[in-house]
Amino acid sequence: MNVSRRGFLKLAGGTLAAAGIGASVGVKSAHAKPSKIRYAREIPTVCPYCGVGCGIISHVSNGKVINTEGDPDHPINRGSLCSKGSALFQIPNNDKRLSKVLYRAPGSGQWEVKSWDWALDKIARNIKDARDKGFVRTNAKGQVVNRVENIASLGGASLDNEEVYSLVKFKRALGLVHLEHQARI
Repeated sequence: MNVSRRGFLKLAGGTLAAAGIGASVGVKSAHAKPSKIRYAREIPTVCPYCGVGCGIISHVSNGKVINTEGDPDHPINRGSLCSKGSALFQIPNNDKRLSKVLYRAPGSGQWEVKSWDWALDKIARNIKDARDKGFVRTNAKGQVVNRVENIASLGGASLDNEEVYSLVKFKRALGLVHLEHQARI
């Protein structure tokens, strides 16, 4: 028996129709689940892992990050993320992440829970005390230098040029001369 392709399709279609299988195929109603980010607030941010500076959109609902994804409008990554950036969701939603200030006094073996206001005041006081202790008015030649030599600053790679500019201005106002940064964004 010599059956052409067209003949085979006619025969197969007729067999399915006769068997009733073709009659049960129809359009089913579909219902999509509502998006979990529908009412979430979008917050653009920068990935903290390396110095490339990929853009990320974090979706926040009720004060909790519920989704992170690449920012398609960002000029560096155009919406794509590496494996570390894709796992960024785990940083804010980690039960092992510290959510309060812990302080251990010098010589103590115990951690104490402190408030954020206390911690910021303590940091400011430590910087002021160290600056006052290490402030140099004149150098060995008697020239006025007005600088601080006992405090150094090391910056991170995820800051952009504008943020670094502001931080350097602040640190120079304190009198710091030992500044290092790896800004790549």
